[in-house]
Order: sequence, then C-alpha cells, then structure tokens
Amino acid sequence: MKTIIKTTIVSLLMGLLVVSCSSNKEALVQVKKGVQAKSGVQLWGENCVRCHNIPSPAAFNDVDWSTIEMHMKVRANLTKVESEKIFEFIRSAN
Repeated sequence: MKTIIKTTIVSLLMGLLVVSCSSNKEALVQVKKGVQAKSGVQLWGENCVRCHNIPSPAAFNDVDWSTIEMHMKVRANLTKVESEKIFEFIRSAN
C-alpha cells in the first residue's frame, strides 16, 4: 500500500514538473517573439532609460558605441537581438 502511494506521489510530481517545463518553454517563446517584434527605439526606451540618462547618439562615434554595446550587453543582460537592435538604432541616429 505504501509503495502504491509513493509511486502515485512521484508520478504526480513528475507530471507537474513536465507541465511546468512546458509552460516555461511556451512563455520563453512568447518573450522571444515579443523582443523580435519590438524596434530598437522601443528596446532602448525599455532597457537603457530605466537606469540612466542616455547621451546623444552624436556624443560618440561608431567605434565608441561598439565598445559601449559590448559593455552594456553584459551589464544590462541584453540578448544578442536586443543589443543589435538598440545599437543599430543609436548608430542610425549618429
């Protein structure tokens, strides 16, 4: 009897784990789709402005912005897509 109860509990927990992982994967896909749908200026507003004032794009040249991009990608935990879109926007305004 105890074995049946233990087996049932373990099975239920495993089922919950599978459902949880599936839900997380679906949520991650939705987040990725959201990022890909956003423009560089939207991502810039959501990620950069929340922490500090942003200098004019003309304040730095393209080489400087590339260095800043590498630093802020790590510091702000930006994805490759987010970083590319944000700094493509900044360089286009430079």
